[in-house]
Amino acid sequence: MGRGYFITGTDTGVGKTIVAGGLAALYKDKGLDAGVMKPVATGCKRINNALVSEDAVFLKRAAEVDDEYALINPVSLEQPLAPTVAARLSNTKIDLEKIRMNYDSLCEKHDYLIIEGVGGLLVPIEAYYFVVDLASEMELPIIVVCRSNLGTINHTLLTVSYAREHGLDVKGIIMNDIKENGDDVVKKTSADEIQRLTGLPLLGIIPFDKRLDVTQFNKEALLNIFRDKIDKDIII
Repeated sequence: MGRGYFITGTDTGVGKTIVAGGLAALYKDKGLDAGVMKPVATGCKRINNALVSEDAVFLKRAAEVDDEYALINPVSLEQPLAPTVAARLSNTKIDLEKIRMNYDSLCEKHDYLIIEGVGGLLVPIEAYYFVVDLASEMELPIIVVCRSNLGTINHTLLTVSYAREHGLDVKGIIMNDIKENGDDVVKKTSADEIQRLTGLPLLGIIPFDKRLDVTQFNKEALLNIFRDKIDKDIII
């Protein structure tokens, strides 16, 4: 069993990649050896006849590791769809054993691992094998990334409840501002209610910042924001 975190979200597009990359950068900043992994990526771009995930590239750069790309992202799919659907449309079979082997290799290479899931816990990777099953196999505590807008209480409570039902160790919540000029009342009250109802710590609120862009890596901005906004005493 490795040490580190499995980063999941209440939905797709909530900022898992930014959070995973930011945490990896914090570990590096503390002088700790943290590897990264994006086991399954969809919506990949074809570059020189190879499929490449912008998320996985971002994680690799944030962690400043020299691991081969294929080790970090063993399953790359082109269509921006659920993995089962993207694999079916491309006549591809998702190799779970390859994911497991890569995970074991990364555990041997690094003291800590930051794993980014795909979508939420009930996203199907194979017919009846979901992200929650992958997280269970990896036996890492999970961090749930949620939005700061209206509706996030319901989405977050459902995610935390489902994770606990499946025996996952939920470390805490990170709220991410995905839109500029969000409603501060919604954000503050939602954060308070989520903490009250889950009993989990709010590990940080990441503000909206145009520099936090997966496609345009800005190490200085990423590190400065995460140094300031994340509860490092709990996470590291």
